[in-house]
Amino acid sequence: MIALACDHTGLQLKEEMKKMLDGMGLEWKDFGTNESVSCDYPVYGYRAAKAVADGECDRGILICGTGIGIGIAASKVKGVRVCTCSDVYSAELSKRHNNSNILTMGARVVGVDLAKMIAFHWLTAEFEGGRHQRRVDMLTAIENGEEL
Repeated sequence: MIALACDHTGLQLKEEMKKMLDGMGLEWKDFGTNESVSCDYPVYGYRAAKAVADGECDRGILICGTGIGIGIAASKVKGVRVCTCSDVYSAELSKRHNNSNILTMGARVVGVDLAKMIAFHWLTAEFEGGRHQRRVDMLTAIENGEEL
């Protein structure tokens, strides 16, 4: 299940993500917002990230104006590895090398077609493990307050 969330600037792009996920046969859950009225991205970023961290959802796609603010909010949730991407290459490698579990994008940065390509490549990429697992384990250690 894919967690979806956005602020008011990402509402239209989130709706396009729903259509894309439906077309891929992937289930999703919408954590809001569902209104175009100005709202606070941390609320929705947190809700979706918490669902991913708790295992309710496998991954998440979050959208705000730049993708940065909602990504910062989501990254505060323990167990979440956020990638804020505006290109396919970074999105794919964030999954392959960093095992990212939340993709954020900016509705004011990427168009609909590019956003769909970014999300598709991120969703279909597989974590490579190996030397990358060691590094992801280091990220988890840092998150747990451990020294490297």
